[in-house]
Formats: sequence, structure tokens, C-alpha cells
Amino acid sequence: MKNNIRIIALQAICSVVLEKKSLSNYSYPDDVSALTKSLVFGTLRFYHQLNDIVSKRLKRPLSKQDLDIHCLMLLGAYQILHSEIKEYASIFETVNSAEDLGKDWAKPLINAILRQIQRDKKSLLEQTHYSHPTWLLKKIKHYYPDDFAQIFSQNNIQAPMTLRLNPQFDIDANIEAEKITVAPQARILNQPLSVDDIPDFFQGSCFVQDASAQLAAQLINPQNGELILDACCAPGGKTTHISELAPMAKIIAIDSDSKRLERVAENIARLGNKNIQIICGKAQTQDWWDGKLFDKILLDAPCSATGVIRRHPDIKLLRKASDISTLVALQKEILHNLWQLLKPGGSLLYATCSILKNENEQQIANFLKAHKDAKEALIDLDWGKQITHGRQQIPCREFDGFYYAKLIKQG
Repeated sequence: MKNNIRIIALQAICSVVLEKKSLSNYSYPDDVSALTKSLVFGTLRFYHQLNDIVSKRLKRPLSKQDLDIHCLMLLGAYQILHSEIKEYASIFETVNSAEDLGKDWAKPLINAILRQIQRDKKSLLEQTHYSHPTWLLKKIKHYYPDDFAQIFSQNNIQAPMTLRLNPQFDIDANIEAEKITVAPQARILNQPLSVDDIPDFFQGSCFVQDASAQLAAQLINPQNGELILDACCAPGGKTTHISELAPMAKIIAIDSDSKRLERVAENIARLGNKNIQIICGKAQTQDWWDGKLFDKILLDAPCSATGVIRRHPDIKLLRKASDISTLVALQKEILHNLWQLLKPGGSLLYATCSILKNENEQQIANFLKAHKDAKEALIDLDWGKQITHGRQQIPCREFDGFYYAKLIKQG
């Protein structure tokens, strides 16, 4: 059982599907293989399609205590339909994994279902199935009538690995990567690498960060001598980038999650940033604040993360429609609170990794109506689309789905 990669993958899948836990917090065994993780991500990525296919072929749903068998069949179906593993091996190994679960009785059932899927593979793959929850399908189709197919397609593939190069290092000659004009420090790797294989990674040569996220520090345009707040800063990618661009600025980085702030501290130490002060505090309160107004504020707001599903496929299972209104209310509360901490003439950059309009342009439209001292600054970038307020990027090969709006405080 120890070396059964399908059981290891199944345990991770069950933690998301049955226990509703985030995959980001899941602890794999130390020696977990890349193949195991690919089975986990793939099964979750296509969960809604696979679940429909398997459920239709079951004469009756399995009991609650046997839902691990249901998940095992989803894992088998993923291998047959979407992986490059030989079909006979996928079926044989998946069926025999029931023994490791102590459920030999399920072997004939799993074999029968997977054989049916193998037989129907061609017709199943010819059917359009976007593999998203119904509520999100409807929302994205409504918001993006011309682009929903691209969004769903991007959400169901593995995102490229993108680095942000530290200006203190020159590793271009040692990596095979594509440059992006709009994000000068970004490099999209031709093939994903383990950080162990990235030159000087542990000495601070780079940070793994999507190109969309790399635009935040550019848009803030930090200057030496400024007092800058990075709110909701974990894991510290944007914080450290601001520090790289303005090493003599003073940066306050706050987050409400002390555990995630440990990651921020680790990243700051690895990259050697000297001008960042970390504070554990909630962005919707002021009890952490010393009363000094900020020149600039970056609010990387809590959001639905619907723009980064290709990196976090468990979002499709864990996020609920009812979460959105709660998030919108929290974003509004944080925006209002942080606005009071900004100097007249200062700027606030609002960012989300969401593609939902009520979290983005509608949020900013409502803020501008409620705050007469706020003026929107045009974001003039060859990136995303100019919309009613701010710029919106939908997921594409080079960029995660992301939103930015820049606000100036008049005084």
C-alpha cells in the first residue's frame, strides 16, 4: 500500500471531495511522485465531467462509507479519458487498489464501470462537457458570452510555470523560457522545473509567480522613501516585488493569517529584502496601524480565485455560489477601511485573481459612488481588456485571470 501511487492520489482527492479541504493545505508523503500529483490535479480538474460519467453508470449510489470507492472510480476514469497511461494498466491498477482499501467486494464493480468507460471513450470525448459546477458555468457564460469557451478550456489545462527574476541575478542563460514584454521580470518556462533545478533559487534568484500577479508592483510604481502598505500580503510575492523595485521604501505587509505570514517571512529571507515589516492584522480593522498615512496601498483582496482555477482545480469543488456575496461584502469593508489610511494624493491599487464582475468592476463602481474623494486612474497596459472600471484579464496561455483598478485620493 505504501508504494501504491493511486492510493496516495486517492487520499488527496478524498480530502477535497469528501472532507472539503483545500488541496493547498494537503500534506503529501515526502517522496510523492510527479505522476501522483498529476493524477490528483487531473481528477479534480475534470471532476464534474467524471462524476457525471461514473454516476450514470452506477445502478445505485454508493453508501456514505464507500464514497472512497466512488472517488477511486473517478480516478480510474480520469486515467482512461485524459491521461497517457495505458488503458489496461489504468484499469488493472485502479481495480486492485480496492484491495488496499480493504474493499475486495468493490473490484468487480470498479472493473465493470471502467470497462464501460473504456468502451465508450470515443463518444464521451466527443461530447462537450466544460467540467465546472452549474452555478459557475452560468455566471461565466453570463459575464463572458464571447469568451466563456476559452475560460473553461484554460481552467481545464495545466498552467505554465512562470518565474519573476530577481534583478540582482542573471539566470536567463541557464533556463529555457519565454519573455513577456508587459512584465519585464517574467519568464514562462518551456517546461516546469522543480525549484531544486532552478539556478540559485535558494539564494534568491527568482520567485515563482504568474505574470498577471507581477503587474501589481509595476502599477503601484513604488519609489524610494515612500511608505507603502501591502494588505492581505501572503505569501509575499507582491510584497517582495515592491521591495525589489524600491529597496529604500518602507513597506508594511499585513495579513490576518499568522501561519501564512510564516511563508511571507521565509520568502523575504530567501530573497534578501531588508525594507519590509510584517504585521499580523486584519485589513478591515485599524488596531494594527500606527496612525501614519500611506503614500501607496496595494489591496490584493480576498476573492473567489476564479481566475486561477487552472492552478487550483479544487476551487471548482470548494467554492460555493453563496461565498461570492460574503466576499463582496468583505472586499467593500476592507476598501472603505484602507481608504482612510491613504494620504491625499496617494494611490490605492485594488487587485483580485477573480473574473467575476461583482468582485471587480462592480465593486469599484460602487466604491467610486460612495467616496467622492476617489478618482480612477487609467491603467494603460497591453494586458487584458479596458472595462467600465479597471482592466480585466481572462485566463490565457501567458496570464492567469486577474483584475486591477487604480484609485487616486483627491485632497
